[in-house]
Amino acid sequence: MTKKEQYVAAIDIGTTKIVAIVGKKNENGKIEILGLSKAPSRGVKRGVVLNIEETVTAIQTTVDDVQKRSGIMFSEVFVGIAGQHIKSMKNRGYITREAYEDEIKKEEVFKLIEDMHKIHIEIGEEIIHVIPQNFIVDNETGVKSPIGMCGRRLEANFHIVIGQVAAAKNIEKCIRKANLVVKDMILEPLASSDAVLTDDEKEAGVVLVDIGGGTTDVAVYYDNIIRHTAVIPFGGNVVTKDIKEGCAILQRHAEQLKIQYGSALGDIAPEDKVVSIPGISGREPKEISFKSLAYIIQSRMEEIIDAVNFEIQNSGYADKLAAGVVITGGGAMLKHLPQLMKFKTAMDVRIGHPNEHLAGTAKNEISQPMYATSVGLIMRGFDFLETYKKTFNAGSKEDFAPVQKTFDGHKTEEVEERVNQPVQEEEKIPLTEKIKTILSKMFEVDDQPIK
Repeated sequence: MTKKEQYVAAIDIGTTKIVAIVGKKNENGKIEILGLSKAPSRGVKRGVVLNIEETVTAIQTTVDDVQKRSGIMFSEVFVGIAGQHIKSMKNRGYITREAYEDEIKKEEVFKLIEDMHKIHIEIGEEIIHVIPQNFIVDNETGVKSPIGMCGRRLEANFHIVIGQVAAAKNIEKCIRKANLVVKDMILEPLASSDAVLTDDEKEAGVVLVDIGGGTTDVAVYYDNIIRHTAVIPFGGNVVTKDIKEGCAILQRHAEQLKIQYGSALGDIAPEDKVVSIPGISGREPKEISFKSLAYIIQSRMEEIIDAVNFEIQNSGYADKLAAGVVITGGGAMLKHLPQLMKFKTAMDVRIGHPNEHLAGTAKNEISQPMYATSVGLIMRGFDFLETYKKTFNAGSKEDFAPVQKTFDGHKTEEVEERVNQPVQEEEKIPLTEKIKTILSKMFEVDDQPIK
């Protein structure tokens, strides 16, 4: 181990809850979660931030709480992004190399990935992830890692995830207002699949279905490569809303009913059992039968599963998924959902708990489907730091406090310097140059360069 422990912090901004989580890697490469805190999320709808103030308050609450619990202070976080605006597409890129006897270096692969960031996308959209699927070196196909090989032409197929700039900017704004910096944005279905899927499943072919409150995320893997990602714009909250309207009761009672007595299969729900709901403001209590409750839930869950099925067919790998479906997220806790899923998709189904790569004392407490994305964000965070050889600004109170002061001090000085510099140079810049810079700024794509 190095002299200084490496910690990673992440925030999962969901429709129903906001989770802040801090973890570290132990010597076996497993993730140890040091602290987790969650707060109800009110400013988010269907995975997209709508009310910034509410979201910032919730983020601050969870961050303060998790820093107290874990004793780790941090100024940077990894954040998950989801929402119905997420699209994925495939693309292919290549570079022709000068000398083919030289080995292919990591930098050239990074350059290929960086070129993908420049492809044409619609106005108001940005590229969130560029994931290489496989490489081709001089017509030699199916190369997983080309580094160290020799060849003249390096090609690659990419899976590109696109999201709306506004949605990403809103998330960034929320994090910034909570006095933190976004280290990287990570697509939530990718994070969840890291946490719950085994390597064997990814190789055999598997669909990850993360049923959250506002959205259902889908990720299709085959031969260890991500093949398709999608975000379906409804989740567990729609089921609650149906119960609320179908039974004419309050939202909170509907949520409680769903969690305690809900079932996804109407046919096997007991006919003779009823549950009594207190009336609104002293009215007569209502009686609701288990069977009618189950049918309300089933009809909505079937709709969600149909949408998932559509995405599976869309991916083009429907007949190759030997490992079937893994469901995770808060919605996976619904009784008899695996059976309904199995019936509708004709595939094997299991519930995914994020304990694949977890270690440490808090393992059982955190190994719930609803924390899959949070744990996955931490894992993706460590991968990001290792791939790009970056450091993460976090540490225990004694280590961290001085860092923060200098960090803030430097930041403000830098900003002041930057502000002062253009003023001094302004007299010298000719008009044409000014127009040129303004134009280049207008058409600049806001991408993080890969170092």
